[in-house]
Amino acid sequence: MNAILSLIAVAGLALIAYIGVSAAGLQFLFGVVVPYVALAVFLIGVISRVVKWGRTPVPFRIPTTCGQQQSFPWIKQAKFDNPSTGGGVIVRMLLEVFLFRSLFSNVKFELREGPKLAYSSAKWLWLGGLAFHWTFFIVLIRHLRLFTDPVPGFLKGIEALDGFLQVGIPGIMISGVVLLGAVTYLFLRRVLIPNVRYISLAADYFPLFLIMGVALSGILMRYVLRVDIVGVKKLTMGLMTFSPGLPEGISVVFYIHLFLVSTLFAYIPFSKIMHLGGVFLSPTRNLANNSRMVRHINPWNYPVDVHTYEEYENDFREKMKKAGIPVEKE
Repeated sequence: MNAILSLIAVAGLALIAYIGVSAAGLQFLFGVVVPYVALAVFLIGVISRVVKWGRTPVPFRIPTTCGQQQSFPWIKQAKFDNPSTGGGVIVRMLLEVFLFRSLFSNVKFELREGPKLAYSSAKWLWLGGLAFHWTFFIVLIRHLRLFTDPVPGFLKGIEALDGFLQVGIPGIMISGVVLLGAVTYLFLRRVLIPNVRYISLAADYFPLFLIMGVALSGILMRYVLRVDIVGVKKLTMGLMTFSPGLPEGISVVFYIHLFLVSTLFAYIPFSKIMHLGGVFLSPTRNLANNSRMVRHINPWNYPVDVHTYEEYENDFREKMKKAGIPVEKE
């Protein structure tokens, strides 16, 4: 039901853009106003959440560890899975951000007859997540050519490398195809695996369908329903320079694509996709596990009147003796 509701919501968004442009003639609303509003919501939302996370006190070291902590000299330490220095934390964060190291090390388990607890690899999830995130990033970078004039050389290089297969005219971009396949895999995994489907909410399905809609509409524009790329470039450059205009002849599928992209960007600060910024501020990842070497005292503790054991014994020494409770001082 959560998946169906999410699919209906995304289809409804596409239908709103289609009716608004083709029937109501609201090209200015969907081509100018909505992108600006979405960008403002994205920037304000991301900044506010990052500032909130940054201001949250973390008085103690709480890193998630997956290996041997630094201990005696003759015990080998897992320097990247359980770092005790700033350099080890940096390497750990780089491996996490670029290669999803923790997800690569993940395993799945199930209870079988016996009963027996069986462990197996979960590398397909790691591969699907890696393919999804990297291709999404490449597609995002490639689209910068629509907002720059002249187009930087590194963008041309990325585009040439992305389309090196040179299949068809225009050439197939590998990142777009892999992105659609990866997001489809992540969706099917949530639907076909019972325990994952059980814990999946509408908030898990909605961004997947939204990204599917963005990818499908982009593929349709490139390979099936050709759009006026010159007009699209004029529109995007107008948005970039804050002098928006609406060139004639831009297909309605472009406005659908732009509306879905705008919805995705506006939705990011309020969704789980904000892990793209949260991973850098997570105390379970960005702290060194050096509790055995450095004493960490909570600086936010307010003064508290305490009753020490010595004072307790002084108050109740005679009663403790009568009850047979040993005391430190006779």
